Amino acid sequence: MVETASLFSFATIGISLLLSLVILVLFIPIAVFAVECLTAVTSQVKTPNPTPPSTRSQIKTAVLIPAHNEAAIIQDTLTDLNRNRSGHEQVVVVADNCADDTAEIARSCGVTVLERQDGEKRGKGYALDFGLGYLAADAPEVVIVVDADCMVQPGAIAALAEKAVTSQRPVQACYLMEQPPDASGKTAISALAFLVKNLVRPLGLQQLGWPCLLTGTGMAFPWSAIQSISLASGNIVEDMQSSVDLAIASQAPIFCGEALVIGCLPQQDTAATSQRTRWEHGHMQTLLTQVPRLLQAFAQQRQFDLLALALDLSVPPLSLLILVWLAVAVATAISVGVGISPMMLLGAIALQGIGLFLAVVASWVRFGRDRVSAIALLSVPFYILWKIPLYFAFLIKPQVEWVRTARDNRNKI
Repeated sequence: MVETASLFSFATIGISLLLSLVILVLFIPIAVFAVECLTAVTSQVKTPNPTPPSTRSQIKTAVLIPAHNEAAIIQDTLTDLNRNRSGHEQVVVVADNCADDTAEIARSCGVTVLERQDGEKRGKGYALDFGLGYLAADAPEVVIVVDADCMVQPGAIAALAEKAVTSQRPVQACYLMEQPPDASGKTAISALAFLVKNLVRPLGLQQLGWPCLLTGTGMAFPWSAIQSISLASGNIVEDMQSSVDLAIASQAPIFCGEALVIGCLPQQDTAATSQRTRWEHGHMQTLLTQVPRLLQAFAQQRQFDLLALALDLSVPPLSLLILVWLAVAVATAISVGVGISPMMLLGAIALQGIGLFLAVVASWVRFGRDRVSAIALLSVPFYILWKIPLYFAFLIKPQVEWVRTARDNRNKI
């Protein structure tokens, strides 16, 4: 009897200590997320704030566009880009492993087109590396990477080039997603999550004077910076990996809200799921492998940018963060209810939930009300439930190969 009681007491202490440890670890990403969002919300700056092209910008700039089977949209992209650039930029399209008319259509728009065929080395990173090899013969001051399915807003190219030259650091534009016509509630919430990730949090980091992660398009690199890392890989989130590599090379990226690049969320469920799987599996893989690497580099180099980027990267996708918090909150409530854990643990997890809730709601009120209606917010639970199989798939068989997202017929943005 006494032995059974001792075992129960030991198990109780173990469960309580485990919950305490989980709550403590969970505090880091929630605190980072809340600080980033609330800093942006309380700042006087409200981006995106596109500016007209600078009349003094004479920076030698190359716009590099990787394109894989983009015949349906590349003409719109290049026509829009030609309309909004100042005329001092060279535009280079890398038609990478294309089986359609991407190269021919791009040439008809008056830009330089490179064609690359390599069935084994597939992915955006390899296409970018190929384009950089071409540019090296007459190197520009700044290279700006734009995805083939994005619309560059007026003044963005000039703003990015000027900030890259002035700071001598990589620069990330504000990259937002527009919703397709008749978007579902799930798509609206996806757009809100994207806005929080690519506008609110980077703006908070900018206000704090911290670096940000690259987001894959609207990225500007001083030539010396982009030469300091290797892009030739099939990494499914090459932008995040490049962010880490650049930071370790003392070239941590910074945010430029004056430059705006817009994409469009896919309408089809299969395309949306494929896109989200690639982004979020890549995000979680990078979190698990690169946060320790950044912390190790910080211990060696003593550069605060490395710690700041590690903290930012430690925040998982928002839906996953909410799901983990919910699971821990339920486990804590049960543990406290049956007398295993002290009430203080329930108070700690409740405070984390309040911080998470306030950060998301305040971000929507300040930045998202004109994009996502209050009624659409009712779809949040369904959006999170939609993501659960995606996260289970990561545990069983994470995606490791780059897969292009199927394109919808483009609607003018």
